[in-house]
Amino acid sequence: MAKDDSSAPRTEPIQSWTFSKNINAEIRRAAATGIYDIRGGGAKRRVPHFDDLLFLGASISRYPLEGYREKCDTRVTLGTRYAKKPIELDIPVTIAGMSFGALSGPAKEALGRGATLAGTSTTTGDGGMTPEERGHSKKLVYQYLPSRYGMNPDDLRKADAIEVVVGQGAKPGGGGMLLGQKISDRVAEMRNLPKGIDQRSACRHPDWTGPDDLEIKILELREITNWEKPIYVKVGGARPYYDTTLAVKAGADVVVLDGMQGGTAATQDVFIEHVGQPILACIRDAVQALQDLDMHREVQLIVSGGIRSGADVAKALALGADAVAIGTAALIALGDNDPRWEEEYQRLGTTTGAYDDWHEGRDPAGITTQDPELMARFDPIEGGRRLNNYLKVMTLEAQTLARACGKSHVHNLEPEDLVALTMEAAAMARVPLSGTDWWPGKPGTGF
Repeated sequence: MAKDDSSAPRTEPIQSWTFSKNINAEIRRAAATGIYDIRGGGAKRRVPHFDDLLFLGASISRYPLEGYREKCDTRVTLGTRYAKKPIELDIPVTIAGMSFGALSGPAKEALGRGATLAGTSTTTGDGGMTPEERGHSKKLVYQYLPSRYGMNPDDLRKADAIEVVVGQGAKPGGGGMLLGQKISDRVAEMRNLPKGIDQRSACRHPDWTGPDDLEIKILELREITNWEKPIYVKVGGARPYYDTTLAVKAGADVVVLDGMQGGTAATQDVFIEHVGQPILACIRDAVQALQDLDMHREVQLIVSGGIRSGADVAKALALGADAVAIGTAALIALGDNDPRWEEEYQRLGTTTGAYDDWHEGRDPAGITTQDPELMARFDPIEGGRRLNNYLKVMTLEAQTLARACGKSHVHNLEPEDLVALTMEAAAMARVPLSGTDWWPGKPGTGF
């Protein structure tokens, strides 16, 4: 008689890691529709990031600063190389380029209000300069993109700096997208597009194809603005050493480096998850390029892509950046993806915290939409106040860490103040693995 083993413990079926539920769902979606997936937000995969680094606070070998009595400066000047009127900021945190079209007019106004209260700058993004943003931003950077949407000499002269966008962290090598449901009458007029039709920006500038042409373009922009405005060059985190070198040789005052954790209004999911490098892997190469050219600190470096806290700011500065830029975090501070709208996010087929609904144009928070009823939910004055609070907290956190390392200015933080928790982070940031004096690839070690 066969033994009855029905009471024996049973193991749960093991789900395939290669063909997980999410992967299988995407295969079925692609098979059913024949089109690739488009979404907003940034990369969702786990990659080495600033959380994988720790500061070595001062004790006996280093002397800390007293937080309530000794100053720790946070001011930064951008554009000191050639511009007659460099940008003076009170804090080393700026607002990254996010377009009108991707964002609502009130959201752009709130970004300007918050940045001005905090003593920093905001950036136009693709789509041109809006009166709301210029009117409420004491320091406004105008993005000059391949699309040339809204570009005109008058707005260039109204800006406080110009950012020539070559690449973006979420999609280096790819152009922008704005789906038709967000092309309102006003957006269509500003971009000279038909209303309600999907917009795809070019992935490269129409009038230059390389660094020699970029140099000519930068000179042209300087002449238009009487050499007053700093010229930034923004690149995605792909080949940071060479891209930074070429940007400097072309005449940039500031290099903006955007890692793959940076968000976007809309692009192919395959871009967001599979193109570019984490910002942690990019900073040291860019700094090395500046040092090799004897331009570190003379040409300023702004880094972005997943900056969330004052700790992230301080670590980026310690690795050699002059300032950081925030985008996704700024929108969250304004109130985007707030849990109070969870029910409405679920009706969109997403959830708060997924950050993949920005391309749809139905944002319940009224921030990433052009729908008048949804926009009316958002108060730009309150949004500006919240952003200012967040920027102040980030700055205080960065100051606290700098003081703990004995620094009287946040720019005095250095790689020697850091250790890494993982081999990957140690290799990328080129700081010692915690408990050792070694990192993978350290010169002179042979491995």
